[in-house]
Amino acid sequence: MTTATVADDDKAAFWSGAVSRSLEPVEVLPLPGRPFDGLLVSHRLGYVRISTLEADAARLSRTEALIARAPRSEPQVGVGVQVSGRAVLEQDGRRAEVRPGALVLYDTARPYVVDYPERFRTHLFHLPRRLVGVPERDLRQASATAVGPAEGCGPVLLPFLGILAASAHSYPAPVGDRLAGSVADLLSALVAQLALARAAEEPDTPNAHLVRRVRAYIDRHLGDPELSPERIAHAHHISVRYLHRLFEGEGVTVSRLVQQRRLEACARELARRGRTAPTVSAVAQRWGFVNPAHFSRIFRAAYGVSPREWRALRNDDAG
Repeated sequence: MTTATVADDDKAAFWSGAVSRSLEPVEVLPLPGRPFDGLLVSHRLGYVRISTLEADAARLSRTEALIARAPRSEPQVGVGVQVSGRAVLEQDGRRAEVRPGALVLYDTARPYVVDYPERFRTHLFHLPRRLVGVPERDLRQASATAVGPAEGCGPVLLPFLGILAASAHSYPAPVGDRLAGSVADLLSALVAQLALARAAEEPDTPNAHLVRRVRAYIDRHLGDPELSPERIAHAHHISVRYLHRLFEGEGVTVSRLVQQRRLEACARELARRGRTAPTVSAVAQRWGFVNPAHFSRIFRAAYGVSPREWRALRNDDAG
């Protein structure tokens, strides 16, 4: 989609509509007193939407009002890879300046603003937040953080996303599905790394370091069907009672956290299409669920559909 054939007075409205249809509802305001032209190319790679924007200086914002208009739309994790020009993204009270060759992460479920102060080119990757499989609080800590080509996951993630954006149109569906899974895994690693770095910068509350260690231990051992509060407490040389006290301020019990993280891992894996997709029971067992009937019940309670229905719905969305 391009503004090249649109009258000057209509370009801003046309561009807002084009970007909103490709990504999610947003407002786009070109800088006043300047000419404006824009080009948008969008592709689907499994459940990942890849959009390349090239345009003149503008402000892109997603407001509370726009979010409220579509309450049932699935929240997305967004990643912007800056190719040329600068971007300044604000979300959750934080501000990140993104220079060419860097990326920034954001969450479409909460308001954000992106200023492009000069003509720019950027690749935007959007995928369902549930399929990234990270805790809500980690995503909040990771949002609005710029990552350069020599920082953290940048040396791995930036070249991969750049190549993917340039070649997304060329992959057959089965290959695209697998690549989408790789994007989800890499973004999960990025969020975990950024959240840990952010937490390390903040003043530690009593026992915060131990809580982070316990959470990391749980994530490493999700596939162990014997993972329990007793085993977790023993691994950290504390009593079960003390373990439960640690999580009183976390908004979730230890057992519930284990179950949530296992369900997120299963949902992410079930959403990936492929000719050799594992059975639902195999996925459940891989992530520590021994009883298939019990797994189906708690999956439906968490996601509103059965595991098989979830897989079918995610595949329909990717089609």
